[in-house]
Amino acid sequence: MVGHGLAILFAFLAALFLAIGIVVRQRATMDVPEDKGVSPTMVLTLIRRPLWWGGTAAAVLGFVFQALALAYGSLLLVQPILVSALLFALPLSARLANRGVTRGEWLWALVLTASLAVFVLLAKTSAGDYEASVPLTAIVAVVCIVAVALCVVVAIRNPGWRRAVLLAVAVGVLFGVVAMLTKLVMHMLTHDGPRAVLSTPAPYLLVLIGVVAVLLQQSAFHAGSLQTSVPTMLVLEPVVAVVLGAVVLGEHMTVNGLKAVAITIALVAMAAATAALGREEGALEAELEASMRTSAAKPER
Repeated sequence: MVGHGLAILFAFLAALFLAIGIVVRQRATMDVPEDKGVSPTMVLTLIRRPLWWGGTAAAVLGFVFQALALAYGSLLLVQPILVSALLFALPLSARLANRGVTRGEWLWALVLTASLAVFVLLAKTSAGDYEASVPLTAIVAVVCIVAVALCVVVAIRNPGWRRAVLLAVAVGVLFGVVAMLTKLVMHMLTHDGPRAVLSTPAPYLLVLIGVVAVLLQQSAFHAGSLQTSVPTMLVLEPVVAVVLGAVVLGEHMTVNGLKAVAITIALVAMAAATAALGREEGALEAELEASMRTSAAKPER
């Protein structure tokens, strides 16, 4: 029971710092030229900005809390809670934009909070065996790599909101894989020790995929407003992670009857609220970006 509670606590802390990282890093890309969204130019521009480093530090801290949550809980429990990042991103983004939170945003935030509460109270997950078979893992890896590569290739050829959505899909898949690898690494670390972890390819793959995911995430932030990228990422990541947790690691959820119905409704409500909050936020982000472009275009006196 204590472990269950710690997993929930660390998951919410992860969501908080991931939200800070999302909002701050998205703002750091607003004045990068549109045609430089998926290029080394954007990376070189951002690494010279303290604002971007601050957002990146927050995102890294969020990942640390996510890893701690996965040390105590399953992917099926932890990952859906991370959707609550939008609850924290909402007031923070409003604050940075010097605006208030709308009634619609508060309403959807209430729906998201209530559905998260239902999920956390009712979800009873069982640990897997965490002995992933090599052939199955290889198949999953190939499918994920192909899916991500296709998204990136098509995204490069389609600017605007299509690029943002396609990159967000790639990011959601990659972060789902990162979550699965993180759970595997934390399980080995707590049961077998650091030496056993370092002797497997899991931690090295985790770092490599994590870096690629962060770079693509930054490109998705640049390609469009939060409306088009963040909801897709936040909804798709737990879906991929939960599927991988069940298929590769053997995790499962032990609920039935009315509880199963309630959890299903809660998950659907979480997805709907996440998309709605992203839509509200996206409209305001678009206004802010238009205002910034107008200000930049005015000649100096």
